[in-house]
Amino acid sequence: MDEIREIHAREVLDSRGKPTIEVEILTQSGARGRSIVPSGASTGRSEAVELRDGDPLRYDGDGVLQAVAGINNEIAPQLTDRDVFDQSGLDAAMIALDGTDQKARLGGNALLGVSLALARAAAAAAGVPLYEYFADRLNDQLSLIADDLPQCDRGFQMPLPMTNMISGGLHAGGNLDFQDVLVMPVGAPDYRTGLEWIARVYRRLGKLLSDEGYEGRLVGDEGGYGPRLPSNRLAAEFVVRAIEEARLRPGEVMTIALDVAATHFQEDDHYRLATERDLLLTSSEMIDRLESWISEFPITSIEDGLAEDDWEGWQELTRRFGDHIQIVGDDLFTTNVVRLKRGIELRAANSVLIKVNQIGTLTETLETIAVARKAGYSLVVSARSGETEDTTIADLAVTVAADQIKIGSIVRSERLAKYNQLSRLHEQIRSTLFADRTTLIH
Repeated sequence: MDEIREIHAREVLDSRGKPTIEVEILTQSGARGRSIVPSGASTGRSEAVELRDGDPLRYDGDGVLQAVAGINNEIAPQLTDRDVFDQSGLDAAMIALDGTDQKARLGGNALLGVSLALARAAAAAAGVPLYEYFADRLNDQLSLIADDLPQCDRGFQMPLPMTNMISGGLHAGGNLDFQDVLVMPVGAPDYRTGLEWIARVYRRLGKLLSDEGYEGRLVGDEGGYGPRLPSNRLAAEFVVRAIEEARLRPGEVMTIALDVAATHFQEDDHYRLATERDLLLTSSEMIDRLESWISEFPITSIEDGLAEDDWEGWQELTRRFGDHIQIVGDDLFTTNVVRLKRGIELRAANSVLIKVNQIGTLTETLETIAVARKAGYSLVVSARSGETEDTTIADLAVTVAADQIKIGSIVRSERLAKYNQLSRLHEQIRSTLFADRTTLIH
């Protein structure tokens, strides 16, 4: 047992210059933990609520002083003197204190800041790396789900990078309908090689864009290029050409992932593709459009191909493609175990994106991961468009043996902090293994 002595929160800035929360925790033994909370631009309606001040005279209403005050004046007194190792109990106490379905009173950003700082303080108190501390907490959740579910045996493994090349949608001012075109080095023998391949492709892509008169230096929120291309299709075409220019084999050693973020261009029961002359498509027609892309390009993963509440469409999407590509739910699931269980029951998607700030506590995040693992869904641990130098998700991805990690591109320090942490973990865990990638070979 190591009692919490102090919890302190402050307002800091994220990668977009917007306020966010930093939390520091001190225990009786002198162990310290610190976390900084990310923020998303493309958010699902079921996500935990970010508490913002709304004062237009200060950070255009985006300040988080109310959330900071909630931590310092309400959460801290409730958790002080309690055992820092009681992660699930402390998270449950904060959820009860908030008392709302989506953490709207104190803010999901407030609860998450404390929850992750608790984990870091506990790991420091135990004298173990963060990924090892996470393993014990994950095993707690796995035990609650099923007695016969394989435990995390500390056979930690590296996640395959899923890296942003071209940004669109809400990440780049609406230059494209689709949000991200990404690459995955599925043929890389280890993490370091894969990262070098990604950097090589990124540089070749910038030159190709510049040579053809597009904005080869303009980047979106996550570091991907943000050119104003005339079509979604051309973005994928440029990325394939960049892979070839890097002397890598598209579909064999490097494949493409799409983050469609379809919720954000859904209108009533249709999908409006603004870059394609405001084309309106039904769910089935949208799936047909995705199928034409899959047949033309080495696409092995599609995220949010349909809108977050188009459950029938998601069932059709999974029936048609789920046996040969990864169908990832982000806005569909919002790291929420209730929505994930519905998707499992309906056979909607076969993969879940994990974003800690979508749900608001570490315990709930690990519960969702445990349920996904039992159902055989693949795991993609993800950063947000508004990021920080906090590297927690790198350790989390290694602990849970995530199939992929989606950090952003290989520029901007808030992204590189996580890639560099993965390089350190690559040495520490002494494993070059990625998760099984056979389903990601085109």
